[in-house]
Amino acid sequence: MARQTIRKYSSRDVAPELLNRLFSLAARTQTMGNLQLYSVIVTRSSEQKAALAPAHFNQPMVTQAPVVLTICADFRRTSVWARCRKAEPGYDNLLSFMNAATDALLFTQTFCDLAEAEGLGLCFLGTTIYQPQHIINVLQLPALTFPVATLTVGWPAERPPLTDRLPTDAFVHNETYHDPTPKDIDKFYELKESLPENLEFVRINNKETLAQIFTDIRYTRRDNEAMTQTLLEALRQQQFIR
Repeated sequence: MARQTIRKYSSRDVAPELLNRLFSLAARTQTMGNLQLYSVIVTRSSEQKAALAPAHFNQPMVTQAPVVLTICADFRRTSVWARCRKAEPGYDNLLSFMNAATDALLFTQTFCDLAEAEGLGLCFLGTTIYQPQHIINVLQLPALTFPVATLTVGWPAERPPLTDRLPTDAFVHNETYHDPTPKDIDKFYELKESLPENLEFVRINNKETLAQIFTDIRYTRRDNEAMTQTLLEALRQQQFIR
């Protein structure tokens, strides 16, 4: 109930020994077939951070954080292992990407929990799959690897307020899915829509509702469709789809 997304970091280094310990602990998380279908690229150099930044819309924490972690869905290592052991892998397909992406995100969330328990601050960048080809090129990712999550990591230099969350009634369904009614929507989104910062956001953007901020400005159909094509092209290049 106290966790915050941290975008500003102190100059204090994040020791490699601490990171490696957290990686080792996070690897105990759930994984499909005990294959650990993920890899983590650790970026510390200013040059590599600057190279990655455009893929994340040049958000300042990418270059300012002591460490940037790119977590990748990885079926390459497993495929190479199979071929080295007289087995022929069949993981160049969308199902395999979904399995590896799920593994990678499970690892990511477990790492986040462990790192925050150590006092580290984190920001999860949802931009990773918007321009994956740029990240693939910078990190020199081979076929059957794909970036699915990015974390900026460091010791916090801020204590931002907690952000709002929907009530559990909005996302917990008993036995079968309950399609929300307009009355349900009013109940679920009452707090979010009444927050002063959100009311101001609607006003300054000349919109009628908060929902229009998301559909017309933040996540538009045009952008979603364009980035879908970019995602599909990158998945083809990385040989997860044909």
